[in-house]
Amino acid sequence: MIILNITRNHDGQYEIVNATGKLVEGPFETNAAAWKALDRLDSDAAVLPRKRNNKQVLWGKPEQPAKQNKRQKRLAAKQERQMQKAAAKAPGWVRAVAAKKFDPVGERAYRDHKLGTFGAASEVRRIDPATYLAEKQGSISEANIPSKRRAK
Repeated sequence: MIILNITRNHDGQYEIVNATGKLVEGPFETNAAAWKALDRLDSDAAVLPRKRNNKQVLWGKPEQPAKQNKRQKRLAAKQERQMQKAAAKAPGWVRAVAAKKFDPVGERAYRDHKLGTFGAASEVRRIDPATYLAEKQGSISEANIPSKRRAK
């Protein structure tokens, strides 16, 4: 691999030299001409000269013109108002389905308000282990005592 550089000579012209400073090609009047020759030597450039694109590189979505932004905001607000009006006119069962589908937290709160909580949703009871064991021991001892009717 040969490393080539572009340098200026004592006359102010540009030359292509290798790593040791030996002239490879030149002199050239401009830096651009020297780089074009270097590209040709390196054979990286296309055979046909291509038009350079000076457009800015856009990362992400391109920004829309201000007029288009204003129009989209106005249309979005108008659509939102139309949707709210239509939702207010909807029958009760449609509103209930929409509330269940789009507001699960509200649906859960409504259900808990109507039914109360039970099972896994209920509050945890605080149980004292000593009291529990004493009650359990008492119920076991009552079950083991033979009744008078059984003794007959």
